[in-house]
Order: sequence, then C-alpha cells, then structure tokens
Amino acid sequence: MLSLLWIGSFICYIKGLTYPSLGTAALLLIISSPFFAANRLRHFRDVAREGAITFLRGYAYTILIFFYAGLLLAAVIYVYFAFIDDGFLLGKFNTLVHSAEGAKILDVYGMRREMEEGLKQLAEMRPIDFALNMLTINITSGLFLGLPIAALMKKEVIIKN
Repeated sequence: MLSLLWIGSFICYIKGLTYPSLGTAALLLIISSPFFAANRLRHFRDVAREGAITFLRGYAYTILIFFYAGLLLAAVIYVYFAFIDDGFLLGKFNTLVHSAEGAKILDVYGMRREMEEGLKQLAEMRPIDFALNMLTINITSGLFLGLPIAALMKKEVIIKN
C-alpha cells in the first residue's frame, strides 16, 4: 500500500515538471508516508497482534513496509527511465538551468559550474542507477522513521493475576 502512495508521488513529481500543482501533490504524498506507515502498524497491532506489539516487532514491521514499498517503487522507476522517460527529466532540468531566471540565480550563488557538472552526471546515469538510488533512500528512510513510529505505536499487554 505504501508503494502505491510512493508510485503516485513519483508520477505526480514527473507530471509536476509540466503542471506545477502536481508537484505540490507529490510533496504532500511523500510527507504523508510516515503517517500512513504508522496507521498500517496500528492496524497490524490491533488486528493481527490483538492489541499488543513490542518496540522491536513494530520497528521490524515498519522497516519491512518501507523495504517492500521501496522495491516496488524502484521497479517502477527502472521501467520509467528505461522505457518511458526518453530524456524528458534531463530536458526539463536543462531548460530550467539554461533559462534566463535559472542562469541568473546560478550566477548569483556562483553555482553554474557545479550545476553543469551535476547535469552531466545525471545524463550519464543508467535507469538501474536511478532505481537503486531511490531504493537506498527509501530503506534508509525506513530505518530512521521506523524508530519514532515504532515507539509511538508500541503497546504491551499487562497480564493481571
């Protein structure tokens, strides 16, 4: 389920390069990810675990949510860059950097050379590089976001004699 949220966010990001309001939707979908994961953990705790879950079990569950969602998103990103993109993303970035406004901003901050190098590196990336980069980011996000999510959703049953 989290993967559908991220895939929707990725689609909104790509479309947001043409339609800016979709860029905002992509940001909102990404920001909602930890809340969605916490809701899934709460549902798992209350339904499958009968209302009790330890911190470690909740942490493991959250990491797995992020891992599997990351795998599915990486597959979609690979397919997009291998078969669909055809230079669209790089073209949009080039247009932005070489526009009058973009050039002026880069000159003010003295970042023209760095941006040109970044665009060159981006152009040399293979579809699998994009996919693996995003997978790494998502797994790392799960490792960090899983800590507060598991801590907040932890609920242990007190056994009364």
